[in-house]
Amino acid sequence: MLLTLEGIDGSGKTTVWEALQDVYPDAVFTREPTNTWYGEAVQRSIDDDDADSLAELFLYTADHAAHLAETIRPALDRGELVISDRYSDSRYAYQGATLEGTVPSPMEYVRGIHEPFTRPPDYTIYLDIDAETAARRSGKTNKFERDSYLARVRQNYEHLIESDPGRFVRVDATRSPEVVLERVEDIVAEILSDEGVEP
Repeated sequence: MLLTLEGIDGSGKTTVWEALQDVYPDAVFTREPTNTWYGEAVQRSIDDDDADSLAELFLYTADHAAHLAETIRPALDRGELVISDRYSDSRYAYQGATLEGTVPSPMEYVRGIHEPFTRPPDYTIYLDIDAETAARRSGKTNKFERDSYLARVRQNYEHLIESDPGRFVRVDATRSPEVVLERVEDIVAEILSDEGVEP
């Protein structure tokens, strides 16, 4: 099973991902951008305020393709539980916002590029938080952590949830880290139980 954690920057997603590693030590924990050279290229583009948005999309897409080939598909073929901190939905939401004014229907454009080769998550836990709080928490350290941009990304996530409500489980990320983590742990346990998956 592929379980993904999504949310705008500052939602506490990575903190939850790290905490779940103690709960499910036998699961495969992974993330995007990856720690490969593909992911390093993505990180360089994140740190470059002048990076071309379309070129950046294809860096992310290359990283995702390698992630699928080298980590996701092999683990799923072995019957393992995979939990990823960010995945394809991040691309749709973030690059969908970045490409506004560059291509028509940007989020649909990004999804169309991924559709032929990606492997959709089985479930996605979405940590929901308003853009202002998220930007304050994240420290606005790069171009993707500004209030107005995060508001557009959050809107894109809402569109994704509307189009696939059975896959997403929303968690209120404005609450304390302890409460959020407890809620996520309960959700994961319930999903695995319902699906008959051994953690």
